[in-house]
Amino acid sequence: MRLALVPRTNEFYDLFEKAGLNALETARATEQRLREFPDTAISHDRVKELESQGDRLTHDLIELLNTQYVTPLDREDIYALATAIDDVVDHIEHASDLLSLYRIEGPMEQAVEQARVLVSATEALARALAALRSPDSVRRHLVEVKRLEDEGDRIVRDAIAALFENEDVSPRVIIRWKDIFEVLEQAVDACDKAAQVIGNIVVKNT
Repeated sequence: MRLALVPRTNEFYDLFEKAGLNALETARATEQRLREFPDTAISHDRVKELESQGDRLTHDLIELLNTQYVTPLDREDIYALATAIDDVVDHIEHASDLLSLYRIEGPMEQAVEQARVLVSATEALARALAALRSPDSVRRHLVEVKRLEDEGDRIVRDAIAALFENEDVSPRVIIRWKDIFEVLEQAVDACDKAAQVIGNIVVKNT
């Protein structure tokens, strides 16, 4: 594979921005599925389609990285950020899949709240990715991701505690919802991990 000597700097930033927007769209679709389930207008096939689009964007970023002699950011940072965004989308898609796999009968209030936090976290992440060209404007979005990650942790702890406190809830329902809450938490945590990568990039480039 030959390395191109003509820099294609803008393409990296464009692909990161597209990846952020795709993650946000995936989160919004999954939040709607969770809020409306089982009578939802959003199928899991749609969420899976968005996850596949995320895979293609990750592939394009890594392929561009492997063919460019000059890159706008350190190579290891580009790779780490591309894979971190991909992890966000993978966790969101998994949460959507569990709704159908477990045949959830209806939404749980705390799960809807957690999904809304996830949407807000991916929105802040998407804004940070869109602002990568101007690192000074990124920090406030990273702070917001961290705040939302803390909020998401609180919601999950309270929700799981509530499941086990209610003696009328069957063990099967507890297991199903516990799994869903944990995957939603993993998605929000993945947003925070991606934000940490961006934070390291900002420190290196300012």
